[in-house]
Amino acid sequence: MMKFNAATLTFVLVCYATSIAQTNPKTVIEDFKPSTLNQPGKEYPQVNSQGYARFKIVAPAADSVRVSLGLGGRGGTKLQKVEDGSWMGTTEGPMDEGFHYYHVDVDGGTFNDPGALNFYGSTRWESGIEIPAHDQEFYALKDVPHGKVEQILFPSKSTNTSRRAFVYTPPGYDKDPSKKYPVLYLQHGWGEDETAWSNQGRANLIMDNLIAEGKIDPFLIVMTYGMTNEIKFGGLRNFDISPFQTVLVDELIPYIDANYRTVADKSHRAIAGLSMGGMETKMITLNKPDVFSYYGLLSGGTYSPEDIKEGADVKLIFLSSGSKERPEAVKSAAAALNEAGINAVSYVSEGTAHEFQTWRRSLHELAPLLFK
Repeated sequence: MMKFNAATLTFVLVCYATSIAQTNPKTVIEDFKPSTLNQPGKEYPQVNSQGYARFKIVAPAADSVRVSLGLGGRGGTKLQKVEDGSWMGTTEGPMDEGFHYYHVDVDGGTFNDPGALNFYGSTRWESGIEIPAHDQEFYALKDVPHGKVEQILFPSKSTNTSRRAFVYTPPGYDKDPSKKYPVLYLQHGWGEDETAWSNQGRANLIMDNLIAEGKIDPFLIVMTYGMTNEIKFGGLRNFDISPFQTVLVDELIPYIDANYRTVADKSHRAIAGLSMGGMETKMITLNKPDVFSYYGLLSGGTYSPEDIKEGADVKLIFLSSGSKERPEAVKSAAAALNEAGINAVSYVSEGTAHEFQTWRRSLHELAPLLFK
């Protein structure tokens, strides 16, 4: 079993950003509109054109209400009681573009916002809010042919159960029974599960749009649970990859190859993951260099030339981060890999931190590079 060193662990477990700016514009523009992730018919939470978020919680008997933003609820906005007995408040500054988890603290208790949809993160179902992004078109729902995201249950002898995965098949998959496809195995981060890349990440819409634009050749994406959430946040120094590696390599991949029309060889197989999923990606690829030819670490650490064994035949290493993380680390790591003759690409998402807008953009950049 491979152990992770403290330096890499620190990078992978960088604190999830609260994404609230430190300085305020002089005037908050009062053009607030309901978040696109609200429950049907709910007016709050709201966002404005500057990226501020405004919350309203009905809790007339409460003494204190605060909205906590980000993975694990770090940071937050204290709400004030208004005349109708509800509590309202606006973030101190604009938030980063894209998706954010949050929950509501009422008199010390943790609750979800009844006005917002819920998404699995922080090892629980959290409320979600979407800050419109200047580049949101690449993951928007458009009038283009759409693929399918199918839930499957695959047998796992090593865990003595059936396990769940989601499989994205591209538009037209059902029309040509002779066509076979490459596969990307795409992993979520700590606190999340196999629903994250479709729900928070909009991976299927990113793929649909890229295919419609003629920017990629279609491939499958497989998303499964990384068996990580029994580990406390920050307590991964001795994380054992072996159980999940067995599930992925020895059970899930054979099931996918047997039940979907895949090109079942290393050169048509990729693996990538965000944050802790990146850590898992690195560990598995170093342990099993004969399984995948394309590697992607999205805010999930780096490779060094010494990590790549001679004869491993790695076709691409993709390294990314937000500009508010450690962008120089991925840039310098990619440069060192290229100097050693290993094809590597770095990508930095401008204006974002350890959050889903970084990873949406990363997948959008990674997908056209795969299976070339």
